[in-house]
Amino acid sequence: MGKRQIAGVGGIDRNCGMDQEHRERRRGKLYRKIRLLFTGTVLLGAGIAGFYGYTMRQIPDKVSIVENREETMSLDLPFQVTLQSESEEVILGGNPAIPEDQITIIRNEPFQLKGKSQGNYQLGVDLFGMIRLKEIQVDVVETQYAIPCGTPVGIYLKADGVMVIGTGKVTGEDGETLEPAAGILKSGDYIEAINGKKLETKEQLATAVSELDGSEARLTVRRGEEHMEVAMDPVITEDGTGKLGIWVRSDTQGIGTMTYLDLNGRFGALGHGISDSDTGELVEISDGNLYDTRIVGIEKGSTGNPGVMSGVIYYGPGTMMGEITANTDQGIFGQVNQRLKSQITSEPIEIGFHQEVKKGKAYIRSGVSGEIKDYEIEIMKVDESNIQDNKSLVLQVTDPELLSLTGGIVQGMGGSPIIQNGKGIEFLLRKCWGIKRMYEHLQLFKHCKLC
Repeated sequence: MGKRQIAGVGGIDRNCGMDQEHRERRRGKLYRKIRLLFTGTVLLGAGIAGFYGYTMRQIPDKVSIVENREETMSLDLPFQVTLQSESEEVILGGNPAIPEDQITIIRNEPFQLKGKSQGNYQLGVDLFGMIRLKEIQVDVVETQYAIPCGTPVGIYLKADGVMVIGTGKVTGEDGETLEPAAGILKSGDYIEAINGKKLETKEQLATAVSELDGSEARLTVRRGEEHMEVAMDPVITEDGTGKLGIWVRSDTQGIGTMTYLDLNGRFGALGHGISDSDTGELVEISDGNLYDTRIVGIEKGSTGNPGVMSGVIYYGPGTMMGEITANTDQGIFGQVNQRLKSQITSEPIEIGFHQEVKKGKAYIRSGVSGEIKDYEIEIMKVDESNIQDNKSLVLQVTDPELLSLTGGIVQGMGGSPIIQNGKGIEFLLRKCWGIKRMYEHLQLFKHCKLC
């Protein structure tokens, strides 16, 4: 009896162990299936996202066409799409080229686009005629002409108010270190007035604070779209002057390149906005001027080092060449004077549109050598979807003379116009990134002051 009972207990132990092992194997298989399912889902999602991103990059955000001129273009897509004109003013044509308001194209099949009257219209892009992928803005405009410049210019910008770079510590006459502006002002603020008195320069602010003799300073501050009043008590320092403990700047100077001049004397330059190097914010300006400059040296670019051109700016009434009225993400804009107009001898050329830019040979115009010349480049890639992001082209400098002179594109050349097939293709010049990059930074000379 005892032996049979012991044997029975042993049999139960073996069965339990086998059941436990079987359950562990099943659990392990289930976990592996879940992991495979999860991994597959992630990879599928990444593939779909990548495919969608690629598709969106191939479809332009905007195209511009000349009024009553038929343009031929194509979309390099891996599938069939239907184009739907949402206005009778924009006519589509396929193959055969019969004008329609809707056509179907396969892959990079060419199609025709014509605008009957000037204006802004929409062109829908539908996947297989059913799913709306994107809407393309179609701008119908008149033929435009401008003079490609490439001229180095001296730039002076006056901030719209006194810009706050940051807060700092000051030591009072009793030896105590304080930071009175901490938590009250921040980088990117603009001080417009102190105790009701309008400010234009950092020197005016410093003088006004010192004249308070430690009494309260009421500052009118602009922060983005918001205006506010803040009150602070200046710290009297060891030398007897009052300080608010803020680093400020009220102007910016530098050397850049003028991109184009239109037939009415309006100019565009740089191809990028001027941002403060400390705050990273676009500088809000009240006004500015262009001045004569002379390039005196070039530090060649190399891997990891953008290089830079340096020069001398000649300030004075007789050296001013124009007025700056806007500082935007796309560049600085304004009006030149007759003095600069008389120096520009190049002929106007037609302004090309973004969809006309093709991979291959082009030219960049620059006066970096002291003489305005066209240098050969190679456009390696055109990003159709990045029109608003300021990064449209990848290019490589191939001209031996320019490579010998600068090593490529150096800081200060970022507004140089690009010409392809006799047209100015990037006159509202976006930044160009590539093997030899068109660096976006203006060579600036900026001075800040602790007030």
